[in-house]
Amino acid sequence: MIQKTKTLQTLVPTMLVAAAVAGSYGGHVHAASFSEAVASGDTGLELRYRFESVEQAGISNKAQASTLRTRLNYTSGQYGDFSAFIEFDDITAFGDIKYNDATGLATAQTSYPVVADPEGSEVNQANISYTGLIGTTVRLGRQRVIFDNARFIGNVGWRQNEQTYDALTVVSQPLSDTTVVYGYVSNVNRIFGEASPKGDIDTKTHLLNVAYTGFKAGKLVGYGYFLDLIDSPAASNATIGARFKGATQLNDGVKALYTLEFATQSDYKQGASNIDADYSLLELGAEFGGVTVKASVETLGKGGSAFSTPLATAHAFNGWADKFLTTPTEGLKDTYITVGGKVAGVKLLAVFHDYSAGQGGASYGDEINLLAVKKFGKHYKGLIKYASYSADSYATDTDKVWLMGQANF
Repeated sequence: MIQKTKTLQTLVPTMLVAAAVAGSYGGHVHAASFSEAVASGDTGLELRYRFESVEQAGISNKAQASTLRTRLNYTSGQYGDFSAFIEFDDITAFGDIKYNDATGLATAQTSYPVVADPEGSEVNQANISYTGLIGTTVRLGRQRVIFDNARFIGNVGWRQNEQTYDALTVVSQPLSDTTVVYGYVSNVNRIFGEASPKGDIDTKTHLLNVAYTGFKAGKLVGYGYFLDLIDSPAASNATIGARFKGATQLNDGVKALYTLEFATQSDYKQGASNIDADYSLLELGAEFGGVTVKASVETLGKGGSAFSTPLATAHAFNGWADKFLTTPTEGLKDTYITVGGKVAGVKLLAVFHDYSAGQGGASYGDEINLLAVKKFGKHYKGLIKYASYSADSYATDTDKVWLMGQANF
């Protein structure tokens, strides 16, 4: 079992101090006593089983991963302006381990393709929240952090072991239609688990995200993410950008969709002086008759310095085959078409990607992604997912299939 102990050695004492403060706080009491706040809390249980199959050119063995994530969490009642949340995860693999769990440990089955779902148990989240300031929530401890579409800061929620952050976050609404989020991150708990040498990223990272929803045409976001990476100081970088996403009703049956985003990345703290890259996204689409169609172009760098997204939910971008989790040195241009809708209560999605170099325009390859999701009542969900990458000049041909069932209580 993989235990998250290192960072909790500093996290838990801090939280105990905060809990002690909560127990003695004499403000606006929601529960009559501290014990009542504990007793009136809510518990949650999630079971998520997934089978993943991977065939990859150049690796003779076919990966087959059969894993179950069991998640148990508890949210306390409100006492004064304080509440607490804690969440435990266990990931168990069934049958023989026929996949490379990407931990980098001696036990990893490197003769198989990667399925980054290592076994283990851990404290996934553990935090204290304070809501005593008007329109503001302050949270201290291990927590889920997602900004916008998770392109730069996310939780990698697709993987069985979620990425969480040991952090202080402040979410405030100082003005009408304006939300300001600040976060200071001391450690990132990655999907590989504490036992893995890749399991943690020690940081002194500052995150700032400001959103304005007062425009009729859409939402405007400005952000600055300043990553001081203690273990890899040369990779430390600052990303500053803006994003606008919206929709406009053209007539009774058609809605126009659009997203425009641009960011620039440079060195930060001890980051290498050659870190200098841009990011852009242009997305246009329409929604009509229950169908959504979008055409998008995303560019990450144009050579010399690859645009880096070490805290992103990278699986959600540039294809589910995960060929571009790290941006190539020559940059990446991803041109893709998305078609989605719902048939007989089943959510359907298809995405076609064409990849090329940001500099020089060399063709990397193309990829097709297919997804079907069906909810069964209030508590259950089933999913089928497929990805097929065809390589031209980058990486290797890869096919992936997922079958997943989830229950939430």
